[in-house]
Amino acid sequence: MTPEARLAAAIGILDRVLAGEPAEKVLTGWARSSRFAGSKDRAAIRDHVFDALRRRRSLAATGGALSGRGLILGLLRAAGTDPAAVFTGQGHAPAPLSAAEAAEGRPPRAGAEAADCPDWLWDLSGAAQDAAIRAAWEIQRDAAPAGIRVHLGRIPREALAARLEAQGIATRPDPRSPSALVAPGRPRGLVQTAEYHDGLFEMQDPGSQWVADQVPLEPGQSLLDYCAGGGGKVLAVAARVAGEFHAHDGLPRRMADLPARAARAGTPVALHQPGGRLPVCDTVLADVPCSGSGTWRRAPDAKWRLTPQDLEETIALQAQILDRAAQLVRPGGYLVQATCSLLRGENEDQAEAFLARHPDFAAQSACTRLPDALADGYFVSVFRRTA
Repeated sequence: MTPEARLAAAIGILDRVLAGEPAEKVLTGWARSSRFAGSKDRAAIRDHVFDALRRRRSLAATGGALSGRGLILGLLRAAGTDPAAVFTGQGHAPAPLSAAEAAEGRPPRAGAEAADCPDWLWDLSGAAQDAAIRAAWEIQRDAAPAGIRVHLGRIPREALAARLEAQGIATRPDPRSPSALVAPGRPRGLVQTAEYHDGLFEMQDPGSQWVADQVPLEPGQSLLDYCAGGGGKVLAVAARVAGEFHAHDGLPRRMADLPARAARAGTPVALHQPGGRLPVCDTVLADVPCSGSGTWRRAPDAKWRLTPQDLEETIALQAQILDRAAQLVRPGGYLVQATCSLLRGENEDQAEAFLARHPDFAAQSACTRLPDALADGYFVSVFRRTA
């Protein structure tokens, strides 16, 4: 495919996403129905779509319309490319610009529009008053680098970095976790390396690794990852301390890859289905469903789909999950609340409400790490059961 044809495909995909379809679903469906597109074509189109969605609001202003054409037009203008050289209608290029399209477009307004944040989230997060929150919204206008968790029990971080460097994959250590490497530029092919298949590393954001590092567990103790998903955090804990590990998720299909990942890591993890009897453990990790507002670089269409009602319902669900998870903590054990959210209602306020409902738990620690150029944003609160 020509570069112009890739942009034309991105326009069609963006129109479907703007109509309400999930971006990943549309991209997957397009790839399956477009056998003529090679892997480089699919990767380039995916990048165009996600770059446009990350900056949807500012690009709609620059491009003059909230549409697939408007976003790609804005993307070209923001990059300093003359859109008329791309929108030619020749071959498989997008149709030529109309007079209105050529004339429309303006610089994005300062504040929420320029930061590509919905107004209600801008206000709710206090971005106008908090420079750190403003920076967190702005950093998510760009793609995140690839995060790597080194299996330190098998190879030192520096040694893995050297082996990847020999294959043309540059990395740098991340200070959030001793196991974390970051590969700038989103290099492709990491999961095809022998090092990955040999279990020397997993793909995991440094912020997620930092969350796992906050989980208190002594050798020989038991951990239940109550909202395990793909199991990245339970495997990260298991990589640093020997113990008994359990995983559960309200949507069991999210754990589909966990057995293979656990086998590659050499870590037995017992999977538990909803409705079954769950073990009482020394530590329970509840990485609860949330807005995902600290990880929207990776799923940017979620930022624009979230509504105040969605957030209210999510906060209520979080409280229910924490209450259930608390029942599975042994006396003297720990409950860990985690989110990938920037929003106080999902984080500090939720922790305070939990303690008010559960006088048999005491706060041990709480910390927020906002997203930056190298990692996503997360919140962790640790409670200890006192009775």
